[in-house]
Amino acid sequence: MLRIPTSYSENMTVLTIELDAQTEAALDELTEDGGSPEQVIRDAILDAQRRRRNDRLRAQAEAVGRDPTDRAEAQAIMRDMDDLRAW
Repeated sequence: MLRIPTSYSENMTVLTIELDAQTEAALDELTEDGGSPEQVIRDAILDAQRRRRNDRLRAQAEAVGRDPTDRAEAQAIMRDMDDLRAW
């Protein structure tokens, strides 16, 4: 990836990409309301990052849920908490 310091801000990076026809049409649609292509692309990158993190967390939670030792420990904690509940 080409990272070039910009004169706009020390905290920004310039990224040059080539768009195929499908991606260009999608970008056109996403900027119909007057939004900037730069903001649409920044939002898309952050959305993709959130989705990836959520997918990883989901996979970790599913793995824990399949682990018999972790399940037994969670059930023991739930029983202990149930005993502490005020009726």
